[in-house]
Amino acid sequence: MSLFWRIFGLNALVLGAATALLLWAPVTVSVPVVLTEAVILLAGLAVMLVANAALLRIGLAPLERLSRLMSTVDLLRPGQRLPVPDQSGVAELIRTFNAMLERLETERATSSARVLSAQEAERRRIAAELHDEVGQSLTAVLLGLKRAADQAPEPLREDLRQAQEITRESLDEVRRLARRLRPGVLEDLGLIAALTSLATDFAAHTGLRVVRRLENGLPPLDRESELVLYRVAQEGLTNIARHAEAGSAVLALRRTGGGVVLEITDDGRGIGPAREGAGIRGMRERALLLGATLDLTALPEGGTRLRLTVPTARPEPDGPPPPAAPSSPPENRKNA
Repeated sequence: MSLFWRIFGLNALVLGAATALLLWAPVTVSVPVVLTEAVILLAGLAVMLVANAALLRIGLAPLERLSRLMSTVDLLRPGQRLPVPDQSGVAELIRTFNAMLERLETERATSSARVLSAQEAERRRIAAELHDEVGQSLTAVLLGLKRAADQAPEPLREDLRQAQEITRESLDEVRRLARRLRPGVLEDLGLIAALTSLATDFAAHTGLRVVRRLENGLPPLDRESELVLYRVAQEGLTNIARHAEAGSAVLALRRTGGGVVLEITDDGRGIGPAREGAGIRGMRERALLLGATLDLTALPEGGTRLRLTVPTARPEPDGPPPPAAPSSPPENRKNA
């Protein structure tokens, strides 16, 4: 029975009972109204109102749950579904809404995969241009300044050496940016070496103490899984430096029953009730590509824990594979 007929039926039942009482019961209304008669009428009205309220509460409860889910649903946290009642006028509506959520989650995952794939390709292109063009130009300028400083008189030599030092610092910064955009050590030496280099570089530039707990003997991971793990670790450490006001952080990577767990903890002020920013949502989008789970929780003793659980066995994506990285000459040991 649909919701309309259930509400209509109960109202008809209550009104019919009231009409029958007025027609056949020996109850009359005096003029002026006697106190006993007024009490009976008010009691009947109260019974009618309570019965209607109870039916509406029961009948419209699935709609209220649906409304709450519609206002709080987040496609970056898949799996939010409403149970379909066995006998309810809104069962078909809830089934349609659940199907719509599933379709939207699939479309969001596919579009995110394409966007992130294009983003990684663009990062590789910019990193190659920084390394091959800007880096080589700064190197040529550095060599020219060195030759000029060696031949210049003493008053001018000091200025040229200062310009040479500034150029060297700029060259190091360009190389650091290129490494962040395109982690060549990840492609050349693997995930453990890349995370070690990332933690060392982060500690050197922020002054925070980073404790590494990286296990060897991890299960085989494809290139996409390693890249997601590296990018999430990169973004997690960056968020600690920007917002946590922490003194130390722990970067851990370990094997679990069904995959690999990346965990980053800090001793900062915690996440609090603030709304998630673009960095955290970007990490959630990357986790969706692998069917992974990303949890961000505040620690009881203070600080924040970020945990990414990546399954080793996952279904093949429906979208096209990410474009291959453009070939570029390997960086030397100093640049890595």
